[in-house]
Amino acid sequence: MTELSRYFLYWRTTIARDREVIDAVVDPAHRGPSPELQQSLDEWQGPHYWSRADGDGRLILIRLLGSPQRERWWLHALLFVLTFGTVWMGGTLLAGSSLPLAFPFGVDYTQGSAELGRLLSELLASQQGFDFAMALMAILLAHESGHYILARRYALNASPPFFIPAPPVVNFIGTFGAFIRVRSPIADRRQLLDVGAAGPWAGFAVALIALVVGLLRSQVVGDAGPTSQFVFLGPYRLYLGDSPIMMLLRGELVGEGTVLLHPLAFAGWLGLFVTMLNLLPLGQLDGGHVLYALIGKRQGSVSALVWIGVVVLGILAARESSFVLALFWWMWAFVVLILGRGRLVHPHVLDRHRRLPVSRRLYGTATILLLVATFSPVPIYWV
Repeated sequence: MTELSRYFLYWRTTIARDREVIDAVVDPAHRGPSPELQQSLDEWQGPHYWSRADGDGRLILIRLLGSPQRERWWLHALLFVLTFGTVWMGGTLLAGSSLPLAFPFGVDYTQGSAELGRLLSELLASQQGFDFAMALMAILLAHESGHYILARRYALNASPPFFIPAPPVVNFIGTFGAFIRVRSPIADRRQLLDVGAAGPWAGFAVALIALVVGLLRSQVVGDAGPTSQFVFLGPYRLYLGDSPIMMLLRGELVGEGTVLLHPLAFAGWLGLFVTMLNLLPLGQLDGGHVLYALIGKRQGSVSALVWIGVVVLGILAARESSFVLALFWWMWAFVVLILGRGRLVHPHVLDRHRRLPVSRRLYGTATILLLVATFSPVPIYWV
């Protein structure tokens, strides 16, 4: 720090757990920056960025204190492989396989290894199931990697993604998603926005690719239903709701009529759905991060209204006898409270008064518009 302080008019240092955050005002002679300051910044052991929204010459530097935490990469790899396997099972069932819904727990092992071998062979031979697993896992990986890469850019102590496997008997798509843990405090609203919005945008980009490819492989069927697309889940039809993006792409790529979605298209639909759920401006969800970064402490009031809206969606679904959908919305409202430890107000960042630059405000606004583009108030219908 000594070699840099000669370029500053004054500075403030904040010690936060595993890092030192330095907020400095650079001498006008070295703004731009000067070649001398740029050389010192290149040698700085940690991230730095200019905070021009607070005036010309405002510089933020971050230095880590202590050694970085060692990660258990074997655990993350194992969870990824297990989740890929359960998602493959789910995709195989969605593709119309005769695998039992509770596979592998519903297999009668008393019939010998021949029956088990047949079921495993059917699983391995299911190209559509494999395609579904590849697409959905790519979407989840992109989403969590977006968070992870931006967190590492700011030298935050963040874990690699944890994937959560789920046998199809528990969740027919084979997973409960993925998450990362950010163990470091967030310095300001710029960091919070960048890390929070990166995941939804990365996952959305991959979901869009899967959706386009899958829609081109989907087929129009003659009979009408409560919505314009569905997938088979065993003998049942699961009709899927529309979002503005889904409606636009289906109309352009498939045409009019009720569409039986290819498993790839269903993976893309799930990617849009996951993006929408995460972007709801609630508490510790990605949308909560984005909204707090944009409007600060007022996020709490908006979050409370949105939470009530989610509960109301469940009530409206129950009145329409769609109890599965009602249970889903109520469970999601409960999960949000659990993640926020009973609170909907977003925790403060270290410097909540440091303003966002115009470019980040535009980015945050675009992220809110992404929520609108992927929003579906009635995502599923059971028939």
